Amino acid sequence: MFETSGADMIFLVCALIGGGLLLITVLLDDILGGLLEFLDFDVGGSSLMPMLLAFVAMFGIGGLFGTQVMGLSGAEAAVVGVIAGVGGAALAFGMFRVLRNSVTESPFSQEDLVGQNAYVTVAIPKTAWGTVSMEVEGMTQEFRATSAVDIPRGQIVHINGVTGNGLIVDPPTPDPAKPADSTDTTD
Repeated sequence: MFETSGADMIFLVCALIGGGLLLITVLLDDILGGLLEFLDFDVGGSSLMPMLLAFVAMFGIGGLFGTQVMGLSGAEAAVVGVIAGVGGAALAFGMFRVLRNSVTESPFSQEDLVGQNAYVTVAIPKTAWGTVSMEVEGMTQEFRATSAVDIPRGQIVHINGVTGNGLIVDPPTPDPAKPADSTDTTD
Protein backbone atom coordinates (compact mmCIF):
# COMPACT_ATOMS: atom_id res chain seq x y z
CA MET A 1 0.00 0.00 0.00
CA PHE A 2 1.08 3.57 -0.62
CA GLU A 3 1.96 5.43 2.59
CA THR A 4 2.52 9.14 2.78
CA SER A 5 3.49 11.48 5.58
CA GLY A 6 1.62 14.59 6.66
CA ALA A 7 4.32 16.77 5.10
CA ASP A 8 3.93 15.00 1.75
CA MET A 9 0.17 15.61 1.86
CA ILE A 10 0.69 19.31 2.55
CA PHE A 11 3.19 19.58 -0.32
CA LEU A 12 0.88 17.65 -2.64
CA VAL A 13 -2.14 19.83 -1.81
CA CYS A 14 -0.06 23.00 -2.30
CA ALA A 15 1.22 21.75 -5.67
CA LEU A 16 -2.23 20.74 -6.94
CA ILE A 17 -4.21 23.72 -5.69
CA GLY A 18 -1.52 26.30 -6.50
CA GLY A 19 -0.88 24.82 -9.95
CA GLY A 20 -4.58 24.44 -10.74
CA LEU A 21 -5.46 27.97 -9.69
CA LEU A 22 -2.43 29.35 -11.56
CA LEU A 23 -3.59 27.56 -14.70
CA ILE A 24 -7.10 28.96 -14.29
CA THR A 25 -5.65 32.43 -13.67
CA VAL A 26 -3.53 32.29 -16.82
CA LEU A 27 -6.29 30.86 -19.01
CA LEU A 28 -9.19 32.93 -17.67
CA ASP A 29 -7.34 36.23 -17.22
CA ASP A 30 -7.13 36.52 -13.45
CA ILE A 31 -10.69 35.44 -12.67
CA LEU A 32 -9.59 34.91 -9.08
CA GLY A 33 -8.84 38.63 -8.71
CA GLY A 34 -12.46 39.20 -7.69
CA LEU A 35 -12.23 36.64 -4.90
CA LEU A 36 -9.07 38.12 -3.45
CA GLU A 37 -9.74 41.76 -4.28
CA PHE A 38 -8.20 42.93 -1.01
CA LEU A 39 -4.82 41.74 -2.39
CA ASP A 40 -5.28 43.74 -5.59
CA PHE A 41 -2.04 45.62 -6.08
CA ASP A 42 0.78 45.42 -8.57
CA VAL A 43 4.35 44.41 -7.90
CA GLY A 44 6.60 45.91 -10.54
CA GLY A 45 3.75 46.12 -13.05
CA SER A 46 2.62 42.53 -12.52
CA SER A 47 -0.42 41.36 -10.58
CA LEU A 48 0.29 39.74 -7.23
CA MET A 49 -2.07 36.79 -7.85
CA PRO A 50 0.06 34.83 -10.38
CA MET A 51 3.16 35.27 -8.25
CA LEU A 52 1.42 34.01 -5.10
CA LEU A 53 -0.04 31.02 -6.91
CA ALA A 54 3.31 30.21 -8.54
CA PHE A 55 4.96 30.35 -5.12
CA VAL A 56 2.38 27.98 -3.60
CA ALA A 57 2.61 25.54 -6.53
CA MET A 58 6.40 25.51 -6.57
CA PHE A 59 6.54 25.25 -2.77
CA GLY A 60 4.53 22.05 -3.07
CA ILE A 61 6.60 20.68 -5.93
CA GLY A 62 9.88 21.61 -4.23
CA GLY A 63 8.73 20.06 -0.95
CA LEU A 64 7.72 16.83 -2.67
CA PHE A 65 11.07 16.78 -4.45
CA GLY A 66 12.80 17.19 -1.09
CA THR A 67 10.93 14.36 0.63
CA GLN A 68 10.65 11.89 -2.24
CA VAL A 69 13.85 12.38 -4.24
CA MET A 70 16.30 13.81 -1.73
CA GLY A 71 14.99 11.82 1.25
CA LEU A 72 14.77 14.89 3.51
CA SER A 73 12.56 15.32 6.56
CA GLY A 74 9.46 17.54 6.38
CA ALA A 75 11.21 20.62 7.80
CA GLU A 76 14.24 20.25 5.52
CA ALA A 77 11.96 19.68 2.54
CA ALA A 78 10.03 22.83 3.48
CA VAL A 79 13.27 24.83 3.04
CA VAL A 80 13.68 23.28 -0.42
CA GLY A 81 10.02 24.14 -1.07
CA VAL A 82 10.52 27.79 -0.08
CA ILE A 83 13.55 28.07 -2.37
CA ALA A 84 11.58 26.51 -5.24
CA GLY A 85 8.59 28.75 -4.41
CA VAL A 86 10.70 31.91 -4.57
CA GLY A 87 12.10 30.74 -7.91
CA GLY A 88 8.60 30.01 -9.23
CA ALA A 89 7.31 33.41 -8.09
CA ALA A 90 10.29 35.12 -9.75
CA LEU A 91 9.65 33.20 -12.98
CA ALA A 92 5.94 34.13 -12.90
CA PHE A 93 6.87 37.77 -12.23
CA GLY A 94 9.19 37.80 -15.24
CA MET A 95 6.71 36.10 -17.56
CA PHE A 96 3.76 38.31 -16.59
CA ARG A 97 5.95 41.42 -16.79
CA VAL A 98 6.89 40.53 -20.37
CA LEU A 99 3.24 39.87 -21.22
CA ARG A 100 2.11 43.17 -19.73
CA ASN A 101 4.78 45.10 -21.65
CA SER A 102 3.72 43.46 -24.91
CA VAL A 103 0.18 44.91 -24.73
CA THR A 104 -0.43 47.38 -27.53
CA GLU A 105 -2.31 50.65 -27.42
CA SER A 106 -6.02 50.56 -28.06
CA PRO A 107 -6.96 51.00 -31.71
CA PHE A 108 -8.24 54.33 -32.94
CA SER A 109 -11.93 55.11 -32.91
CA GLN A 110 -13.81 57.19 -35.42
CA GLU A 111 -14.20 59.92 -32.80
CA ASP A 112 -10.41 60.38 -33.01
CA LEU A 113 -10.83 61.48 -36.63
CA VAL A 114 -13.03 64.50 -35.85
CA GLY A 115 -11.21 67.71 -36.80
CA GLN A 116 -9.08 66.12 -39.51
CA ASN A 117 -9.32 66.38 -43.27
CA ALA A 118 -10.06 63.53 -45.68
CA TYR A 119 -10.19 62.98 -49.45
CA VAL A 120 -13.53 62.17 -51.10
CA THR A 121 -13.12 58.94 -53.09
CA VAL A 122 -16.82 58.37 -53.87
CA ALA A 123 -19.01 61.48 -54.31
CA ILE A 124 -21.19 62.31 -51.33
CA PRO A 125 -24.76 63.24 -52.34
CA LYS A 126 -26.67 65.57 -50.01
CA THR A 127 -27.87 63.57 -46.93
CA ALA A 128 -26.69 60.27 -48.47
CA TRP A 129 -23.52 58.21 -48.16
CA GLY A 130 -20.25 58.45 -50.03
CA THR A 131 -16.70 57.44 -49.16
CA VAL A 132 -13.67 59.34 -47.90
CA SER A 133 -10.13 58.11 -47.41
CA MET A 134 -7.31 59.28 -45.20
CA GLU A 135 -4.13 58.02 -43.60
CA VAL A 136 -4.69 56.64 -40.09
CA GLU A 137 -1.98 54.89 -38.08
CA GLY A 138 0.29 54.71 -41.12
CA MET A 139 -2.27 53.11 -43.45
CA THR A 140 -4.80 54.53 -45.89
CA GLN A 141 -8.28 53.82 -44.54
CA GLU A 142 -11.68 54.34 -46.18
CA PHE A 143 -14.76 55.46 -44.26
CA ARG A 144 -18.43 56.03 -45.07
CA ALA A 145 -19.29 59.71 -44.97
CA THR A 146 -22.36 61.91 -45.24
CA SER A 147 -22.87 65.65 -45.60
CA ALA A 148 -25.63 68.27 -45.68
CA VAL A 149 -24.42 69.38 -49.14
CA ASP A 150 -23.34 67.62 -52.33
CA ILE A 151 -19.58 67.04 -52.38
CA PRO A 152 -17.95 65.82 -55.59
CA ARG A 153 -15.24 63.18 -55.82
CA GLY A 154 -11.68 64.44 -55.42
CA GLN A 155 -12.43 67.22 -52.94
CA ILE A 156 -10.81 67.58 -49.54
CA VAL A 157 -13.38 67.66 -46.72
CA HIS A 158 -13.28 68.40 -43.01
CA ILE A 159 -14.59 65.77 -40.57
CA ASN A 160 -17.03 67.38 -38.12
CA GLY A 161 -18.53 64.39 -36.34
CA VAL A 162 -19.49 60.73 -36.26
CA THR A 163 -22.88 59.18 -36.88
CA GLY A 164 -23.33 55.44 -36.42
CA ASN A 165 -20.51 53.83 -38.36
CA GLY A 166 -19.93 56.82 -40.65
CA LEU A 167 -18.42 60.29 -40.58
CA ILE A 168 -20.14 63.67 -40.93
CA VAL A 169 -18.12 65.88 -43.27
CA ASP A 170 -18.30 69.37 -44.74
CA PRO A 171 -16.31 70.97 -47.50
CA PRO A 172 -13.57 73.13 -46.02
CA THR A 173 -14.55 76.75 -45.64
CA PRO A 174 -12.42 79.23 -47.57
CA ASP A 175 -9.78 80.95 -45.46
CA PRO A 176 -10.80 84.64 -45.07
CA ALA A 177 -7.12 85.65 -44.85
CA LYS A 178 -6.53 84.39 -48.40
CA PRO A 179 -7.91 86.50 -51.22
CA ALA A 180 -10.09 84.63 -53.69
CA ASP A 181 -8.46 83.78 -57.00
CA SER A 182 -9.39 86.44 -59.51
CA THR A 183 -8.64 86.35 -63.14
CA ASP A 184 -8.04 89.78 -64.47
CA THR A 185 -8.94 89.84 -68.14
CA THR A 186 -8.40 93.58 -68.69
CA ASP A 187 -5.85 94.42 -71.32
